[in-house]
Amino acid sequence: MGPAGVPVSSKGRSTLDGIKTISDLGLNAMEVEFVRGVKMGLDMAKEVGELSKGLNIRLSIHAPYYINLCSKEKEKVKASKQRIIKSAERAHAMNADIVVFHPAYYGKLSREEAYQKVKEACEDMRDILKNKGIIDVRLGLETTGKVSQFGTLDEIIQICRELKYCSPVIDWAHIYARQGGRIDFSGIFDKVSVLKPKHLHTHFSCIEFTSVGIKGKGNEKRHLPLKTKKPDFEPLVGEILKRKINTTLISESPILEQDALVIKKMFEGHGYKF
Repeated sequence: MGPAGVPVSSKGRSTLDGIKTISDLGLNAMEVEFVRGVKMGLDMAKEVGELSKGLNIRLSIHAPYYINLCSKEKEKVKASKQRIIKSAERAHAMNADIVVFHPAYYGKLSREEAYQKVKEACEDMRDILKNKGIIDVRLGLETTGKVSQFGTLDEIIQICRELKYCSPVIDWAHIYARQGGRIDFSGIFDKVSVLKPKHLHTHFSCIEFTSVGIKGKGNEKRHLPLKTKKPDFEPLVGEILKRKINTTLISESPILEQDALVIKKMFEGHGYKF
């Protein structure tokens, strides 16, 4: 349980400052944000890993936003893979077990064609990482929030069934938005269960979305605080506890750690002790 990036309340704005603040708040996870570019060196990544280990903070990395493994331009695909690989190298250095990324846009490709391109890119990245001796970092394909993006729950699960080094990253808000304001937490866990995950990495926030003119579909617009209840996350907490699923919940709310603490209190309200 923790924020995507340095907590809003952290006086220092470095990753190290953020980890210390997370520990002080009683949270236990942080997603290191490389969304605007991979700007952390390997030495600093090692220092981040040592601090997080000492404070028992679980780390993950979010790769840069500008990734499109289905681009018609080969150089853009190559650059996309390089961004993910650089992120994975830092993840390895800091003992983070997953690097999260938004895989692609369909463009003019069919869904089947896009699937094959994303799968081939993941295979290529895994080969490159393996040659670098990096076998402890999972490629985390995130469920996406716009109908133009590759990344439905079914697409992500299928790739993870075929490629065991890939893991689903369930973004609850993205699924809610893409489904036009509907979400079935139990049904999602039922689908993911085919992968028999030992650990599930997820993102949460409430979200505003726009209609796309297709019945039951929408596009994410902006993240909202949990108090808006779009969606209400109380049922998710109950589902996780009922199923006893080892789950990391990363807050992408505009108020980051404040809403991570709200979710923590929900779990405690059900009798769960951290």
